[in-house]
Amino acid sequence: MLTKGELRSILSTEMPAALDQRWAEHAATAEEGHGEENKPVLQQDDAVVNAEHLPAVAHFLRDTFGYEYLSNITAVDYLDFDMIEVVYQFYHIDEPADVRVRVRVGRNPEACVIPSLTPTWPGANLQEREAYDMYGIDFPGHPNLARVYMWDEFTGFPLRKDFPKTGDKYTHVTGAE
Repeated sequence: MLTKGELRSILSTEMPAALDQRWAEHAATAEEGHGEENKPVLQQDDAVVNAEHLPAVAHFLRDTFGYEYLSNITAVDYLDFDMIEVVYQFYHIDEPADVRVRVRVGRNPEACVIPSLTPTWPGANLQEREAYDMYGIDFPGHPNLARVYMWDEFTGFPLRKDFPKTGDKYTHVTGAE
């Protein structure tokens, strides 16, 4: 079982090109807590990997350490940093603790791309579609990357922090007369 921060240390020797240091200046460990004056702080305890290296890191976790179960994929929009973070949570069947891998990508469409894990972990299918639908993250290699909650004509990504809302109504919808 890997302890918190151990995967990051292992990757620094085994796969150093996989680690992403672009947002390290905004990072803090869990002990440091949140930023001053309610400004967000990026967590650095988990391994933060470059998007293009995610499949290799995920397979390394599975093949070397036995983390076979991809439990959860979730996205967080950090508007202040012009970045979206996707958190992958892996479990070893015989161990209670999880390992998290974070991928940070820019918010613009060209940068908001992460290779799909669905070909290896079919359970990633719906969760990647959800991240696509709500945040606009492109997952090349996904077998059916289509909206899952919003209708096809819907414009925008409603969980992005800059998505315009008025009360409980969306204001950025086309064709809703």
